[in-house]
Amino acid sequence: MGSKFGVSFSWRRAVGLSAAKARISRTIGIPLTRAGRERKMGHLVMGCLSKIVLLIVLIVVVLVLVAIFHHRQ
Repeated sequence: MGSKFGVSFSWRRAVGLSAAKARISRTIGIPLTRAGRERKMGHLVMGCLSKIVLLIVLIVVVLVLVAIFHHRQ
């Protein structure tokens, strides 16, 4: 139910449904809302992607250094 004049009421919050869902979500580690699940997946993908990019950059730097030192000999 929307807020009108700064006053709002939620029957879900009044009966404790919101708190129960929040506790379950924290316990299992998976958000119960679609937006929460999408946000969690986005964080996981970006975290993994950044590690992969860093690894590729490190490999390229090592290969370039090896090529430079090999060429000097």
